[in-house]
Amino acid sequence: MNLNQIHNVYFIGIGGIGMSALARYFKTLGKNVSGYDKTETELTRELEESGINIHFEDSIAAIPVSYYKENTLVVVTPAVPVYHAEWNYFIERDFDIRKRAEVLGIITKDTFCFAVAGTHGKTTTSGILGHILFQSGVDVTSFIGGIVENYNSNLVGNGKTVTVVEADEFDRSFLHLHPNIACVTSTDADHLDIYGDKSSIEASFKAFAEKVEDKSKLFIAKGLNLEGVEVAVNDEASFKAFNVRIEKNEYVFDVQTPAELIKDLRFSLPGKHNLTNALMALAMAKSYGISNEDIRNALASFLGIRRRFSFQIRRDDLVFIDDYAHHPTEINAVYQAVRELYPNRKVLAVFQPHLYSRTRDFVDGFADSLSAFDELLLLDIYPAREVPIEGVTSQWLLNKIKNPNAKLVTKNELIAAVVKSDAKVIVTIGAGDIGELVKSIKDALL
Repeated sequence: MNLNQIHNVYFIGIGGIGMSALARYFKTLGKNVSGYDKTETELTRELEESGINIHFEDSIAAIPVSYYKENTLVVVTPAVPVYHAEWNYFIERDFDIRKRAEVLGIITKDTFCFAVAGTHGKTTTSGILGHILFQSGVDVTSFIGGIVENYNSNLVGNGKTVTVVEADEFDRSFLHLHPNIACVTSTDADHLDIYGDKSSIEASFKAFAEKVEDKSKLFIAKGLNLEGVEVAVNDEASFKAFNVRIEKNEYVFDVQTPAELIKDLRFSLPGKHNLTNALMALAMAKSYGISNEDIRNALASFLGIRRRFSFQIRRDDLVFIDDYAHHPTEINAVYQAVRELYPNRKVLAVFQPHLYSRTRDFVDGFADSLSAFDELLLLDIYPAREVPIEGVTSQWLLNKIKNPNAKLVTKNELIAAVVKSDAKVIVTIGAGDIGELVKSIKDALL
């Protein structure tokens, strides 16, 4: 497919975080961009403000009449059901229909591509890396799976020669990419609805790793069963962060690379997992030839990703943090970061499970990770693309949680329950539509 021949790009599921970055990209190229999404969100409103036409009803009549199969690319999200009328309209008329990952593969094939893989940490790592490259003057475009606070966008840069992409393991999407430099942050079990078991996930990551021919350009978190350059915090590795301390709510640390020692780097995102993400981005940037000074400045100025340990309120008497965590490992990372920052404060967690299948597959892990908080408010499961699974409910999860201060609440009851709590640290957690409630919670607490 030749993108130069494409005049129109139509998105089915344009409001998704990955889809919206592509929509922004094609808009910067001067293409006519429009699309459908099921729900209006802050992200769709931002896209509309940039001049992209979006509608929220599955209606063939809403498809622009000037869109022909010869001049239009249709990009579809896997979350769209097979009976979707607009999708079937394009199928029946033989339009070129691609998944997001396929389109990223086409875009990255003719660029120098950095690909960030892993079941956790992709978005933050790619956000940090994109920021380092952009601030260093590289001709880069970064497609980020979250809104980078420095740019208020999930598209960073407008370069033509270098790309940064998240290598998404869902549906084996990352096998469409053509990475020159890559990393793997983790290979924990996830998406078992697609893979079936952990060994299948690990096999898929190995297939991705094999796409990087020069293994000195593949960076892996220490302990993964992959061939590449190891990266670790407070452990022996080719790239090692150590002498980690906290000064004025920032990490200050040293890094030993294969060639040199870099001292007193600063980075403000809390949690050891974020320090690992920063180190991974540093290693990839170094391998591309970015200077220590540019890396130092970019790490110090990185503001984070929206919904990744995002401070909504940060007062001496009250802290409110919002995070996208939707897997037990990620929830544990949030808890570790909160405890490190606020060791003696009562912490209330509000959690919305994401997907029936993920809740079923990791229910015991969720129960363990959520039990650690002092108080817990549990919302119903957010279904996303799935239909309910019999017996898989938030009540079932609640029954497994060993915490006397845990209870189930509806969305309508949530704000009153949060305000009633005497916790001094509040954390909202989840990948569903809980993010749409954050502003209302914040307003009620102020």
